[in-house]
Amino acid sequence: MSSSTPSLDDGLTLRLRGGPEAAAKARRGLSKLRADIDPPLMETLRLLVTELVSNSVRHARSETVILKVLVGRSAVLTEVTDEGPGFDPAGTGGPGTDESGWGLFLVERLAHRWGVNQQADATRVWFELLRG
Repeated sequence: MSSSTPSLDDGLTLRLRGGPEAAAKARRGLSKLRADIDPPLMETLRLLVTELVSNSVRHARSETVILKVLVGRSAVLTEVTDEGPGFDPAGTGGPGTDESGWGLFLVERLAHRWGVNQQADATRVWFELLRG
């Protein structure tokens, strides 16, 4: 059997309604991923997904957030897409003085790579965590 993505082992796509429960639903959805993801990597994945989904709800005021996770042999690629207007990733250097502002700071520190793709009607923040 041939596959266009031969290194893909598992994945999930969730469409979440924006609101205070979105981050918790995203975390619960991660439990559907394969069981052989190392526990420390899974904890990092849960933390970063929680932060990015929360950002989509809080800052973009998005009614719908799409979470996509692709698990490969060497890495886990995650995308969080919302209907927000976008932002300048260069302006997200560190956490704010209050309790907010940690999401992209943590992504910057914990992910192997990350980035932002903006289109007219959507903003996608993605990150990659290395396995192994």
